[in-house]
Amino acid sequence: MSYTPTIGLEIHVELNTKTKMFCGCLNDPDEKRPNKNVCPVCMAFPGNLPVANKAAIEKVILTGLAFGSNIARETNFDRKHYFYPDLPKGYQISQYARPFCSGGKVELSDGKIINLTRIHLEEDTGRSQHDQEGDHSLVDFNRAGVPLMELVTEPDFTSGAEVEEFAKKLQLTLRYLGVSEVDMEKGQMRVEVNISLSNKEKEISNKFGTKVEIKNLNSIKAAAASVDYEIARQTELLNKGEKVDQETRGWDDSRQRTVSQRSKESAHDYRYFPEPDLPEFKFDKAQIEGLRLKLPELPEQKLERFAKEYGLPAADVSLLVSEPPLASYFENIISELRTWDKLAHLTRPGEEHFAKLVKLTANYLLTELKRLLNEDKLNMADMGVTAENFAEFIVRIFHQEISSSAAQTLLAEMLRTGQDPAAIIQEKDLAQVSDEAGLIAIITQVIEKNAKAVADYKAGKTEVLKFLVGQVMAASRGKANPATAEKLLQESLR
Repeated sequence: MSYTPTIGLEIHVELNTKTKMFCGCLNDPDEKRPNKNVCPVCMAFPGNLPVANKAAIEKVILTGLAFGSNIARETNFDRKHYFYPDLPKGYQISQYARPFCSGGKVELSDGKIINLTRIHLEEDTGRSQHDQEGDHSLVDFNRAGVPLMELVTEPDFTSGAEVEEFAKKLQLTLRYLGVSEVDMEKGQMRVEVNISLSNKEKEISNKFGTKVEIKNLNSIKAAAASVDYEIARQTELLNKGEKVDQETRGWDDSRQRTVSQRSKESAHDYRYFPEPDLPEFKFDKAQIEGLRLKLPELPEQKLERFAKEYGLPAADVSLLVSEPPLASYFENIISELRTWDKLAHLTRPGEEHFAKLVKLTANYLLTELKRLLNEDKLNMADMGVTAENFAEFIVRIFHQEISSSAAQTLLAEMLRTGQDPAAIIQEKDLAQVSDEAGLIAIITQVIEKNAKAVADYKAGKTEVLKFLVGQVMAASRGKANPATAEKLLQESLR
């Protein structure tokens, strides 16, 4: 029997503000020393009052505007009561009835719309660290009070593939907005899945079936895999006539399966009520429109523009746009190439050569540069090669001043030292030999040393020419211009 899966997501995102949500403590996800960034406010000492972080509120509204949400003109924070050791106050300052953003949507590649229920703002909890022996736990409150944006979707998903595409689109958009680094390994983005299966013919009164929550998902792939596993698990139970328990499950990445964590027979009573220590927030139209003007070019818009403006293959465009720093670096290089006049002996390539320069730039960014960065475990932020120097690198390749193998050596040195190409080419003697007089001398030696190959060529075995070109390249230590070498070889052999 087949069943209809109904899946919704709750996604928590730590915002990259300078300070925490309601106090002046640093918001530093890289701080390793426990309880370093804490104060009486985020530790809930009596008599200390919270003050809302304006930057965090603006980042949430900016996110809502990017996804077409309705922005509340009047709203407030609420107290959400529950006890857990890493929650200093015994309640969490969150939002309930009136979130900053309601509605909105994300369109998947097949045209399916995933609707958003709400985007609200709250404070994060601390971190519990459990002793391996299991006899005690410690709490690090550095994260307590960090601005946490929660995005809740409608139950519009039906597969793990849809969950994966949505989460990737969300993650990329948030990076373009600059509201968070959304690094799941650091806990800056956490995905929770709510899933149920139903046979609509039999479960008219219970349209969505029994809901199961899946938590502790540390990657987008894990979220997608947990959905597919859970669909299969619940289908098997229902086909056997067994009951699906309402519970919270976790994801065991090593065994690629969900595991039961705790039963959830009833909803928690969080006893929400308006936060008395914070005022109500009111926004006028001018404030909201002012934030709308701060919206950057978003990924979908950039994909469309790159394809139209640069004429690159769809795969190249997708890879460039998938990393905001890489896309920005690419455009800075192209800007340099459009106005190139740095080297007197290298003429600026004409407009008719622009498409070739763009393709060369994309190729070297997506292959050689990415390879070198991965080998050295660096990211774009760590790179010391300026857009101007990379443009010079591309122009020298275009003018065939360096061979493809020399280009690889040159780029590696540029990345390692930050020097400009000219200094490295001179130091490493990487310049390609195109001087015909110098090449003819090398070709003459190659012809004299390879009499049989020459005889075969003259007898009509033209494929031998590639061998002879290879000998010229070897004799020149790879510095000969291959095209020039082949032309001069053919002339000499005549």
